[in-house]
Amino acid sequence: MAASLPSPSYDRAFEPRTGELVEVAPGIARITAPNASAYTFTGTNSFLIGSGQIAVLDPGPDDDAHLRALLAGIGGRKVVAVILTHTHRDHSGLARRLMAETGAPLWSNGPHRLSRPLKLFEFNPFGRSGDFRLRPDRALTDGERVEIDGLVLGVVATPGHCANHLAFAVEGSDFVLMGDHVMGWNSAVVATPDGDLGDYLASLDKVVALPQSRYLPAHGGEIGDGRTFALALKAHRLMRNSQLLEVVGRGETTLSAAARAIYPDLAGKFALAGKQTLLSHAEYLAARGEIELRRTLLGVRLLARG
Repeated sequence: MAASLPSPSYDRAFEPRTGELVEVAPGIARITAPNASAYTFTGTNSFLIGSGQIAVLDPGPDDDAHLRALLAGIGGRKVVAVILTHTHRDHSGLARRLMAETGAPLWSNGPHRLSRPLKLFEFNPFGRSGDFRLRPDRALTDGERVEIDGLVLGVVATPGHCANHLAFAVEGSDFVLMGDHVMGWNSAVVATPDGDLGDYLASLDKVVALPQSRYLPAHGGEIGDGRTFALALKAHRLMRNSQLLEVVGRGETTLSAAARAIYPDLAGKFALAGKQTLLSHAEYLAARGEIELRRTLLGVRLLARG
């Protein structure tokens, strides 16, 4: 069953041109930060939106060189807002310094928040990756429209990767500024309790329904047929559900053992992200009564139903 589902075809042939101002669409330019890593691919893409007056979307990590590159790209133009797709620090770390340099207000969906409260004895391994203290001057909500120098952005709430994630659909064009929700180089980490699989799947359906289908992600290059790619990502997650059901169906297992069975080639940081993402799948299936999830002092145990 799982093998019959389509899989996303990842594209890692991206030249970031780190620190350079690169025009990617009318009124939209990209500057990629020098923070390449296992989680950020070639680095975080910051976007300058507008021509005369501009907004900076996802200023990126707190990095001196990237701040200089952004200020050079801004070139003395008025910055009307610093906007965040979400508050993971590789996107938001430079926000305070850029706001101080430009006098621009911060627009986002609010401070970082978890998709659900921590459970008894639970530790969030990604707790330091989100900025829980960064508060916006303007809280953006689903369905709002904001205008930047004649470009109108439709605010699309896309929780899943984290609870306060937003995408921005550029009206009158075929582009969506996608943040980390859909990326062409890899599937997004949906690591509970920061992320939530049910929210993520619903958010994929939401962006697929948009009239725009060219996605500009925060890591990597443009996804030309974003709608088809998003559907493939959804199928990939459903395939993981099927794999987990198969593993649990063989008998009671720990989360760690299930992760090793499903992600046998992952190691280091990737293994940790895979384990937390698999926990999101387990919670999704448990909420629907398809498996039983038990939390113990020794970790999470998974059992078949019936």
